[in-house]
Amino acid sequence: MEATCDTMAVISATLANGGICPITEEKVLKPESVRDVLSLMHSCGMYDYSGQFAFKVGLPAKSGVCGGILLVIPNVMGIFAWSPPLDPLGNSCRGLQFCEELVGVFNFHRYDNLKHASNKKDPRRHKYETMGLSIVNLLFSAASGDVTAMRRHKLSGMDMTLCDYDGRTALHLAAAEGHLECVAFLLEHCNVPHNPKDRWGNMPITEARTFGHQKVVDYLQQWEVAHTEESNQEEELAIRKQASEQSVPLPQ
Repeated sequence: MEATCDTMAVISATLANGGICPITEEKVLKPESVRDVLSLMHSCGMYDYSGQFAFKVGLPAKSGVCGGILLVIPNVMGIFAWSPPLDPLGNSCRGLQFCEELVGVFNFHRYDNLKHASNKKDPRRHKYETMGLSIVNLLFSAASGDVTAMRRHKLSGMDMTLCDYDGRTALHLAAAEGHLECVAFLLEHCNVPHNPKDRWGNMPITEARTFGHQKVVDYLQQWEVAHTEESNQEEELAIRKQASEQSVPLPQ
């Protein structure tokens, strides 16, 4: 049987699409059959190199001694690469290199972490979609008082000052719901501003007063006083340092 690269790419894409041809949108294979075929491709599709390929690339593929490699990225796309020079195991040398470099750039490997693989790109998620989901997850954690989830967000390098379209931050929601531990975590460990304003001009302490969370109000007041004094001291030290460098006598 003869086939072109274009034809084999469509076959690969059909397998990636659960048995539905992406060109005609016709269902040509049962989902169960596609699952079984991909399982076989993943386990033995690359001859004696199948184990190494599963380790390095982690995707179902089928090699041919003509120099072709049919690669399937489930629910994403199908690829067919053709380059005749073969290695001793009968696989395309350039095809193998392409597959390894592909999963080195994108997190397509079966066991890549989709959330924290920061050194890889995820073309399956739009930039703004990712940002929107991050904000929703952060604000939900603050509103529900889940400090453990908020720690995970911080450790993943997330900006803890992110806000929704109304300008409400995680500190706003934690204060409004009376979650003192979350408020303390955001201020003490994340160094977020204590007085951000939403679109209506409300600050976290305003939210805490509105919903009657007096402990949160007291904590925010104490934090504001302490850090106002600290800021004043830092400003005074900066003025004195500048004056000493310029040899200008300070007023008594």
